Amino acid sequence: MSERLPLEINDLSHSYGDGDVLREVSLEVRPGELVAVLGASGSGKSTLLRAVAGFVTPTSGSISIEGNVVCSNGAERLSAEKRGVGMVFQDYALFPHMSVFDNVAFGIQGEASVRATVEDLLALVGLAGLGERNPSTLSGGQQQRVALARSLAPQPSLLVLDEPFANLDGSLRFEISREIQRILAERGVSALLVTHERTEALGLASRVLILDQEDGKDGATAVQVGPPEEVYARPKTRGVAGMTGPFNAVSGEGNGPKAQTVLGEVSLVVPATGSCDVILRPENLALDMGGPHRVLRQRFTGMGYHLDVETPAGCLLVHHDGDAPGVGTEVTVRIEGYGAPI
Repeated sequence: MSERLPLEINDLSHSYGDGDVLREVSLEVRPGELVAVLGASGSGKSTLLRAVAGFVTPTSGSISIEGNVVCSNGAERLSAEKRGVGMVFQDYALFPHMSVFDNVAFGIQGEASVRATVEDLLALVGLAGLGERNPSTLSGGQQQRVALARSLAPQPSLLVLDEPFANLDGSLRFEISREIQRILAERGVSALLVTHERTEALGLASRVLILDQEDGKDGATAVQVGPPEEVYARPKTRGVAGMTGPFNAVSGEGNGPKAQTVLGEVSLVVPATGSCDVILRPENLALDMGGPHRVLRQRFTGMGYHLDVETPAGCLLVHHDGDAPGVGTEVTVRIEGYGAPI
């Protein structure tokens, strides 16, 4: 029997008609862990989440929740309502004809302590005293808090969140995401978060699963799984690099711990031998005034500037703190920090 992990996915694949969507995806979610699933549109993120929740039966592979196999080899073994999985949707999916209190209580009808449970949950999500309100009278952020409280009410073993912040914007999106992170940690609830926003995946999750296609193969697979810092600093493919942040790819010749490039020698996060592309984040590059390179464009980011600089290695994106050199300024780009060979 599988270890009693909140979630264990083994070699899961799914097809719609003749088209493969997911291919041999494997993932474990540990107790109290929040894992983010990051991928481009159409990469199968929502299909994976719906398979876990029980709304889709995958073509092959297996899913276990708390050590119980809920589907295997194209057959459902446990229906959605019996899996102990809570779900938070991007559109809240609240019942408009019910009060906030009744929405939260919906999944725990029949318990002797319903009122106390609901009031505790509303207090937990910052909505104490709003139980008699209609959801339509609440802001988007408040409605998402109600949806979270409702999903936590039956005390699920696992929570899946499908783009839960997509309908929120600006500071509210940031605020609600931090609140959900806090609440899940306080409750010790394991969660699977599906998003296409890298800042959410990298900022909220303890680990990130990157879904992407491999060259010449149909369907997205788990091309990399790891802590946010690892997938950002050590991307295994260009696709992972692009999904986790802006990057530069510079041709190099690896000689073990270092590589030689047209910009000079660079230390590598993992050894490489022979021809490779070296992934350099904008903050891995720095500028000196004067030299053979030229600033083409500049953009203020709020935490410095991103500069497009013309070099023999192509147009490179460079992060620059302080006052930025103007367009047309002659500069020298140098490597500062480590690169990731691909």
